[in-house]
Amino acid sequence: MNEIKFVDTTLRDGQASLWAENMRTGMMLAVAERIGEAGFHAIELIASSHIKKCVRELREDPFERMRLVAQKIRKTPLRAIGAERISAFELSPDSVIDLWFERLVANGMRQLRISDPANDPAGWRKSVARAKRVGLGSILNLIFSVSPKHTDDYYARKAREAFALKPDYVCLKDPGGLLTPERSASLVKVLQENAPGIPIELHVHCTTGLGPLCALEAIKLGVQIVDTSIPPLANASSNPSVFNLAQNARSLGYSPFIDEEALQPVAQDLTYIAKREGLPIGAPVEYDYSQYVHQVPGGMISNLHFQLRNIGMLHRLDEVLDEAVQVRADLGYPIMVTPFSQFVGSQAAINVIKGERYAEVIDQVIQYACGLWGAEAASEVVLNIRDKILDRPRAKEFANWEPPQPSIEEVRNKLGGPSLSDDELLMRYVVGKDDVEALRTASAPKEYSDARKPLLALLRKLAQRKDCNQIYVRKDGLSVTFEKRASSKS
Repeated sequence: MNEIKFVDTTLRDGQASLWAENMRTGMMLAVAERIGEAGFHAIELIASSHIKKCVRELREDPFERMRLVAQKIRKTPLRAIGAERISAFELSPDSVIDLWFERLVANGMRQLRISDPANDPAGWRKSVARAKRVGLGSILNLIFSVSPKHTDDYYARKAREAFALKPDYVCLKDPGGLLTPERSASLVKVLQENAPGIPIELHVHCTTGLGPLCALEAIKLGVQIVDTSIPPLANASSNPSVFNLAQNARSLGYSPFIDEEALQPVAQDLTYIAKREGLPIGAPVEYDYSQYVHQVPGGMISNLHFQLRNIGMLHRLDEVLDEAVQVRADLGYPIMVTPFSQFVGSQAAINVIKGERYAEVIDQVIQYACGLWGAEAASEVVLNIRDKILDRPRAKEFANWEPPQPSIEEVRNKLGGPSLSDDELLMRYVVGKDDVEALRTASAPKEYSDARKPLLALLRKLAQRKDCNQIYVRKDGLSVTFEKRASSKS
């Protein structure tokens, strides 16, 4: 069978990698229906990280986002990204994760791509069971990394552990853009041999410039589902362009199942929005070996860029990436994926800003060294670094601490009482009451319905200018004059 299917990541990983999750709901609604009609195998929309971003920074309701997009996309399954946490930096109680999965379904999600940052089957097992219990299709991420311990034997063992859980799909996920065509070929064979019969999906990034080549190599070996994005949210640190991959798959004799013609206006509209809002436009990149050194994933790079710029230290980004290399080695080579990439990146940034390594340590790195994120992970922390991390009062607080497991009723009562809705509860749990209340007083989400009407957008901007009282438009023998007039009083 030569048919190749694509999962769209534009609204989730594409905008996370290139726009630091700054894509607004109105931008999504402007293109959602057309994306939904183009023939994608699935469309990724939401991750738990969107809750904080939407509420605290964009002043938008992430659950309303899901509902509104689900109203536009009815034919294609909407997908979320999930794990045993609802907040990247916090250990979450089971009751809250149960509710999060339930609300994903209630708000229109049909599939869940499941990640565990350490490829730990214990975490996989809990998430797959939760997903099946609430009716979500399960895609199990097998996360790729480069280190002395991430060998073919390691991935063969992990593939067998994944196979035992019977997910709907296994996804070879490369968040850092580290795969090469040769490594893609060897790992696809490892997965096929050790997880027989389970469809394989490929998720690669273009950070080193090799993402599209890796995807084509996987296709030639029988992988039939590949994650792609729509320009301008493709390439660079994002996923491969659906246009480029479909064209090259066709040249190799495969049949891409996608309506490229229907997606061209989507790309045009998103490019218009990007230019108007001053957002980055993804482009193919040259090969970058440094990515294999620091291994910081695309979304983390864009967030570090965003955060350092906000504090006037963008010029030190290269120092932070260099320090991330050492922090990762210190911690025993954790896979550079959420939340471990945030642990490494945040600690690296603090080390650079403070001017002394581990003078200040974030709670999550202390927890990591204490074993709260896995005993195996803690055992691999370099001994003298572990001693330095744990030689502080905060570490002693975590030494005998166990994450609390309150019931959902207890969480609800703590955050607002019995009348608190499930969606409001989850938002308050992640960002707190004040930010949610600020969201409720914010204006309605901005509309981008004029993305396909640049003249209308221009007229609207001109009409807002105080130094412009008359607008004259002429085209092909037709002329129209707009004039500001003082309102008459009766």
